[in-house]
Amino acid sequence: MRPLTASLLFLSIALSPLLEARGELKAGAAIVDITPAQLPVIVNGGLVARTVDNVGTKLNARALVLDDGTTRLAIVVVDSCMTPRPLLDEIKQLASERSGIRPDRMLISATHTHSAPSIMYNMVAADPTYVPYLRLKVAEAIISAAGNLEPARAGWGSLQAPKFTALRRWIYRPDRIANDVFGNPTVRATMHAGSNLDNVTGISGPEDPELAVISIQSIAGRPLALLANFSMHYFSGENGLSADYYGLFCQGIESSLAGGQVKNDPPMVAIMSHGCSGDVWRRDYSLPPEERYEPTISEYAHDMVQLVLAANKKIKYRADLDLAMAERRMTLNYRVPNQQRLTWARQIVEKMGDREPTDQVEAYAREQLILDEQKTAEVVVQALRIGKMAITTTPTETYALTGLKIKLQSPLENTMVLDLANGADGYIPPPEQHVLGGYNTWEMRGAGLEVEAETKMTQAILELLEETTGTPRRAFRQTRGPGVDATLKARPAAYWRLDEFDGRRAEDSSGNNRDGRFEPGVVFFLDGPASKHLCLGGEQNRAAHFAGGRMASRVTGLGDHYSVALWFWNGMPAEARPISGWMFSRDRASGLTTRGDHLGLGGTINSGKLIFQHGREQRTSGQTTIPRWTWNHVTMVRTGEIVKIYLNGNPEAEIEVRSPVDFPVPFDQVFVGGRSDQQSSWEGRLDEAAIFDRALTPAEIRTLVP
Repeated sequence: MRPLTASLLFLSIALSPLLEARGELKAGAAIVDITPAQLPVIVNGGLVARTVDNVGTKLNARALVLDDGTTRLAIVVVDSCMTPRPLLDEIKQLASERSGIRPDRMLISATHTHSAPSIMYNMVAADPTYVPYLRLKVAEAIISAAGNLEPARAGWGSLQAPKFTALRRWIYRPDRIANDVFGNPTVRATMHAGSNLDNVTGISGPEDPELAVISIQSIAGRPLALLANFSMHYFSGENGLSADYYGLFCQGIESSLAGGQVKNDPPMVAIMSHGCSGDVWRRDYSLPPEERYEPTISEYAHDMVQLVLAANKKIKYRADLDLAMAERRMTLNYRVPNQQRLTWARQIVEKMGDREPTDQVEAYAREQLILDEQKTAEVVVQALRIGKMAITTTPTETYALTGLKIKLQSPLENTMVLDLANGADGYIPPPEQHVLGGYNTWEMRGAGLEVEAETKMTQAILELLEETTGTPRRAFRQTRGPGVDATLKARPAAYWRLDEFDGRRAEDSSGNNRDGRFEPGVVFFLDGPASKHLCLGGEQNRAAHFAGGRMASRVTGLGDHYSVALWFWNGMPAEARPISGWMFSRDRASGLTTRGDHLGLGGTINSGKLIFQHGREQRTSGQTTIPRWTWNHVTMVRTGEIVKIYLNGNPEAEIEVRSPVDFPVPFDQVFVGGRSDQQSSWEGRLDEAAIFDRALTPAEIRTLVP
């Protein structure tokens, strides 16, 4: 029996890494008051210094420590605007000595309240008396939470809360471009430009309305902690020092869930963390003022609490949850100034002398000298796993799109993304957003990382998720609704769903390998049309927004019988220019020949109506005025010399015109989102663009539209 027993033991040990690990979870939580003991204090959140001498609401560090018997980790959210990595490294080392938690198993993030003491020198100086005080208090929160460990169970909850968040970064019309702080006309998109809808063509990216929750209970079911995560920048508007809506939310959750606790029990701790919200805020400028959700800060927090309480009742808990955590430190480059800008900056800073900046120009001038001196920054990204729940971090003001990239590709469906964690490295736009400019792309330490920083950090986070889960990332693919199946059934020569995360390429879904190339001036993953027709299971269909760039491809084999079908959403007012925009073009690149076909939408000419142009002069318009900012479907069918254009599947052609057929061979260059000569390019969204090497019938066209 002994050899058999030994063999079974060896087999068990050999197989154990292949089995799902089971931990016996313990959890402890704590709240430590970090309100400054000395007032007034320097407050950051702006470009110039200000001081505050009163307390509106208390500031706190809220800590959660988890232990599965093998791994112990800490999650802390601090009521601060931004927390610099060097200070956090000191806090982690100090807390490690007393808690037994490794520094690289600690996650410390900021709520991003703009009404907290300044603790880092970034445009505004740090408050010298508050920094050492905060260092001790945050370490105390971790140590106290570790001292409260007890057997626990945890579960995941999630709901959609679109009323509570909206895109605040809008794209200007091409004739309304503004100057940047350096005096150059580069601002094609910026925050809150949508407050005047006449100036803009649409938002610059998607929002992420998921409100995610990890709830922790004792084995007996007593609430211990609740960690929420939501992508909304901050509420603002309170007087004095304030924990913003994060503090009010936490108070509401604690009051509701901890009512039955015994006085000697450790306190139930609610934590609201800052999701990826560098480009989002609470006001939806796309709605008329009378239809907007415009609550007070108390109403906002209260309404969100009610949503979370309802979701919390549906959570299923498990105690056999194991833990894993991984961290990566990366060195990224700053976008340093050229010699011309350095000269400009030195002249301004020399006049300032030793005083602090008093306006935007002085603040940015000083930042140029600092970037030129530092050259690089060390950034920290993390991934941790609680059973089949994941938490990831970025140290930046991360766009909602980046959070969606991580969530939709994570090996685990239940994934949170906390930004401004383990550092304070400023705005990190996706690469394509740099082309559109705006203050969140202007070079300073708060927005100065290299253009590809977002791509590098996203890939690093996904690799850490693979490491902590032992599972490869998911490949994102939109589901195929009946409209997509109908398009594929019609055998397109090329079919671009335009649902990409980024601008590397437009994937051809036809199977014919005719991928397109996005030019600079296109942004991605906006809400598209007719989700139920194009996607399944309630998935949001996605589209690209064109803002000066095009998608270019070659489709060989197109003769004088071909069709083009796509969805369009126009962002330009009809009175802005003669042609609101060209959405499709077949012609030689970088020119306008006498032989090309072009499909667009009229502006002051043929106001808001479809237009077809062949060559340089022949132009014909449709009959229907198409409202701005509405989704519509168009199909252009050429059958020899006859061109018919159909709107929204109507069997009666919107345009029918005789047009010469004189295409040379090959004549295969096509553009989506602009004309071949780049005049009056499309300003708005396009989606589900397909090209067929034959003439579609009205019956086939009807299947493409719900």
